[in-house]
Amino acid sequence: MATSTDRTQEIQKLHELIKDIDYGMFTTVDDDGSLHSSPMSKSGEINSEATLWFFTYSGSHKVTEIEQHEQVNVNFSSPEQQRYVSISGTAQLVEDHNKMQELWKPELQTWFPKGLDEPDIALLKVNINQVNYWDSVSSFKPQKLVF
Repeated sequence: MATSTDRTQEIQKLHELIKDIDYGMFTTVDDDGSLHSSPMSKSGEINSEATLWFFTYSGSHKVTEIEQHEQVNVNFSSPEQQRYVSISGTAQLVEDHNKMQELWKPELQTWFPKGLDEPDIALLKVNINQVNYWDSVSSFKPQKLVF
């Protein structure tokens, strides 16, 4: 079992890997078992609970998919830095206005024109279980972090 220090180091490593990559491909499982991906902008940094946050509309298809199959994957890549990160975890819908205020950033206005006043706005919380990454430092040998 990982110690608290190990977990803190793993979270810090993941933070370093994706800190300058804003967009990831968020993959869910559809009703028929097929995978469905869409680009999503992460909101905030990975916290000590090993979670990622994304804004969404609560009535979106991805939310319906998550309600049926909570397993998700988020991929971040930076080809110019030769860095590729695949995050597996479980997701849940969160409708907490205080958390939304904490995580809101002006760039999100593009997708949510009314900002936090959007009637259907919500958050997706991703609880990270495992991370696989490849970077130029590891010579493309896959590395793994387990949370």
